[in-house]
Parts: sequence; structure tokens; C-alpha cells
Amino acid sequence: MARKKDPKTTVHGDNFQATFGDNNSNIVVGKNNRQQVNSTSSEVSQADLQQLQALIDDLKRQIVAQAPPDKKDAALERVDELHQEITSQKPELSTFEYVRNWFGRNLPSLLGSVTSLVVNPLVGKVVEAVGGLAANAIKQRFGGG
Repeated sequence: MARKKDPKTTVHGDNFQATFGDNNSNIVVGKNNRQQVNSTSSEVSQADLQQLQALIDDLKRQIVAQAPPDKKDAALERVDELHQEITSQKPELSTFEYVRNWFGRNLPSLLGSVTSLVVNPLVGKVVEAVGGLAANAIKQRFGGG
């Protein structure tokens, strides 16, 4: 009896297979590849967290000084939600957007301050280090340089 050849067993040239999980970066598959990686540390220091808290506190002071009495508590709650999301293990950009939109509808005079906080490079660093969400995603969604 003649054996049938399995066409899957013959490979011509190079055959590459790669499987990637979560939180991978700087991956190259193939042959004769070159890769240059320029990165800065995304590790968050205690000083970074203190600086973030100072930014949050500054926004809260602006709210206390500028918001009408009937909107102050709700505005401060939104800032607390934003702060919690920034330091979350799985930050959701939808919460950032919700908070920004709330200020746009209810306290437009403070919208610029909220947006400045969201796109602050320090916020991007914290979100990226703690939650693994790329800081570029925040910049793309909310603007900012």
C-alpha cells in the first residue's frame, strides 16, 4: 500500500509563528529584524503620586471657589471618580469622558481645568504604569500635546 503524503508537512522557506498575551510590547517576529527602543521609565514614584494628588487638590480648590453651591458636591464627586479611575488597575476612558462631559454640561467654566488634568503627562504616566493603558490613548481621545 502506498502512503499518502500530508501536504502540511512540507514547508518551503521560513515559517514563523507567534502568540502574544496581554501587556506585551517591543515584539519582533521574523528574521534579520532590527529594533530600536527608546523609552523612559513608566514606574510611578511616591513623588509622582504626591504631585498627582496636588493636581487633584488644585482642581478641587477651583471647584470650591468657582462652582455654584448647588453644583459643588456633585463636581467634587466627579473629581473623586476621575482620581479613582486614574489610579485604577483597569482604567476606563469612558469614565474620563463622562467626567469631562459632565463638567461641559454643568460647569463649562471649569471644563478647561478638567481637560488639562486629564491630558497632563503625569496622569498619562500614572495610568500607563498602574493600569497598563497607553498614555497615547488618552491624548488621542481628549487632545493635548
